[in-house]
Amino acid sequence: MSDWKVIITDGLSKKAIPILEEVADVDDRGGISAEELAQVIGGYDAAIVRGRTKMRANILEAAKKLKVIGRAGVGVDNIDLSAAQQRGITVVNAPTASTLAVAELTIGLMFAVARFIPRADAGMKAGQWLKKQLKGTELNGKTLGVIGLGRIGTAVAERAAALGMDVVGYDAFDAARAAFATKGFAVVDSLDALYRQVDYLTLHIPLTPQTRNLLDGQAFGKMKPGVRLICAARGGVIDETALLGALESGQVAGAALDVFAEEPPGPTALVSHPNVVATPHIGAQTKEAQDRAAVDIATEVVAALKGETLRWKVI
Repeated sequence: MSDWKVIITDGLSKKAIPILEEVADVDDRGGISAEELAQVIGGYDAAIVRGRTKMRANILEAAKKLKVIGRAGVGVDNIDLSAAQQRGITVVNAPTASTLAVAELTIGLMFAVARFIPRADAGMKAGQWLKKQLKGTELNGKTLGVIGLGRIGTAVAERAAALGMDVVGYDAFDAARAAFATKGFAVVDSLDALYRQVDYLTLHIPLTPQTRNLLDGQAFGKMKPGVRLICAARGGVIDETALLGALESGQVAGAALDVFAEEPPGPTALVSHPNVVATPHIGAQTKEAQDRAAVDIATEVVAALKGETLRWKVI
């Protein structure tokens, strides 16, 4: 029997289990509550989580043996990084696994908001023929603004360009802007410069103190009237109250949102708005992405337990 124990809190593709079981005893506790996790976490050397599990300070305080937390995905805003660092707990993620899945969903959401696809489908299922009411717009020839020029933002840009869109990007980091430019895309050095020229705007940034409510009422006011917004990044980067106001005024013609400040958000006025396409945080929810994330994070957690070099160390 191994000296190491690993807990999986949110389920994981079965492809990861043999990798973990080579070095550790694996306890799959998918759906475990925060209260129960706090009670049992002290017995584990590693934890693998997804977005549902919140690894807050109280849980980490109880994690006396914990050496590594593996996030089976990209975002780590559900992990208290400061508390983990104070306790010497390594945090790793799987940043490349969901790139294609999120990029493809973003393009799908762009089509959905441009052509009212969900409303058309709902109307047909209700016995309605809404042809005259659903005059959409073409993506070809429109300008797409991309905020966040990492792997996903770049993958979206490449696919949008193939659809005949003009692409312009912004990132807070000079290196990201430079890398984006080498792909042949235009870049700007300020958000204001981006806002005033785009017909569609997509966000691919993490939620940080600097990006929380990045798109607020002031930002919407600087955009072209009738802009359309897509967000499959992180809830909280958009001021949802301000977005609702911009939709009501027509400043924003439509929005497609896969993420929300509170999840699930419930049937809010924003979710229920006729010009909003809402999906339940499904960006990484493809079989292929989940398999990749599971294998990647299992391999990384094993490497962390063994003290080996890590590819995707967050802290």
